[in-house]
Amino acid sequence: MKTVIITGTSSGIGLELVKIFDSKGFNVISLSRNNLPNSINFSENVNHIKFDITKDSNIKSLVDTLKIEYKEIHILINNTGGPAAGPIKDAKVEAFEKAFSMHLLCNQLITQAVLKHMQSCCFGRIVNIISTSVKVPINGLGVSNTIRGAVASWSKTMANELGEHGITVNNVLPGFTNTNRLTSLISKKASDQNQTEEAIAQQMLASVPAQRFGEAQEVANAIAFLCSPAAGYINGINLPVDGGRTGTL
Repeated sequence: MKTVIITGTSSGIGLELVKIFDSKGFNVISLSRNNLPNSINFSENVNHIKFDITKDSNIKSLVDTLKIEYKEIHILINNTGGPAAGPIKDAKVEAFEKAFSMHLLCNQLITQAVLKHMQSCCFGRIVNIISTSVKVPINGLGVSNTIRGAVASWSKTMANELGEHGITVNNVLPGFTNTNRLTSLISKKASDQNQTEEAIAQQMLASVPAQRFGEAQEVANAIAFLCSPAAGYINGINLPVDGGRTGTL
């Protein structure tokens, strides 16, 4: 039985991933600041660990736990919520430092903790859930655009180094997806621009060829495929799941 670590699992894409891998019979290590919803009946193969990624001490403790208690990890899915919205010209240095630690440094430490087993069995899948901003920066997300770009470069570098060991490292770039993140972004834009949330949502939809927002399950399905043996020759890519919105090839 294979084991998967998924971060950011209490809602949205992370929660959908727990459902998918649990249904496929995986051992699932679920990590998030909040508990999994009581309304969902998961199997005994799901082990949830409350984990606050904003605290460095928690990251170090988690890494130690993974090395001692969970020595056989086959799949790692890094899913960290995006930094707060706002223009880059107004961003404080502390915001960049915090985001860099939460997104890139945490990914690095957890990846290092699971690599030994992946290399020993010549199989591993690492997927980072980031943003379409790595292809086209999104207005009003200055810190997020910057940090997501750094994670994308980190991921590609890791993919180049680990490919010979049967380990793939890929990024999935969700577009406008029905999650708490999208709700908060719409709310902030509406407030900043003195418009209704419905008006902002319609403006966003106008840029999506599919003419709808995505669903968390749709993004999770793409991630699950990249984690499968069938995706063994897909490595080092940025995969938009955005209804065709991203304006680059």
